[in-house]
Amino acid sequence: MTDHSHRTGAPRDTETEADAEVKVEVEPEAEADTAAEVDTDAGADAGLRGRWHDTLLAARAGAVGPDPLPYAENLLARWAEPQRRYHSTAHLRAVLDHVDTLAAHADDVQAVRLAAWFHDAVYRPDRSENEERSAALAERALTEAGAPDAVVAEVARLVRLTVTHAPAEGDRNGEVLCDADLAVLAGGPQEYAAYAARVREEYGFVPDDAFREGRAAVLRQLLDLPSLFRTPYGAAEWEDRARHNLATELELLTSSAPG
Repeated sequence: MTDHSHRTGAPRDTETEADAEVKVEVEPEAEADTAAEVDTDAGADAGLRGRWHDTLLAARAGAVGPDPLPYAENLLARWAEPQRRYHSTAHLRAVLDHVDTLAAHADDVQAVRLAAWFHDAVYRPDRSENEERSAALAERALTEAGAPDAVVAEVARLVRLTVTHAPAEGDRNGEVLCDADLAVLAGGPQEYAAYAARVREEYGFVPDDAFREGRAAVLRQLLDLPSLFRTPYGAAEWEDRARHNLATELELLTSSAPG
């Protein structure tokens, strides 16, 4: 999912079917400064593998299926691709954590968790069809992994919903996924600044003037919405802070534009 909180408005190429099938080779990451950092990353990935395992088994509801681990490895490799700066494993973990916070609001929290795993599984910042490719991947992978047809369909629907972040009234699963995905907008000042910086890095191929113009348009669009968050928790805990962050970023962008 390329969420509307950071789209720049810059033109993008159309992704072909062949592009979607090509696996991006993951370049080795730079060596960590300390062994502790390596251990922390390894532990975090192990925790994600466990969460995937438990979620897939719960979604199967007792049905027999293949080993969940290879699917987790494939997804984690995708989330660690070198072109990602914001849409990284850290974003996946954050969205899953936010889904946990909002779990009581969902009608099928396991489907929402699976959708979180797949919502940015295909991601190229210069392409326009990431959400559709991610949804198609979910349909193929979850069917093979033994998830029921109804769960597969719901996960794919939720992934496609992240194109607009506009769930219909009463779409409780959609409200949880969209709120969890946009919760980054409600971070503290340093957290939000780091988020904005990572978005800029991800769009490093876009010239400064074009990025400022496109980003400002997206921020204005978000601020014009009657509400950013649809769940009661999101509305109460995240709405005001997110609007403050968006307004601050917009002011900084417009004040830094060349006269």
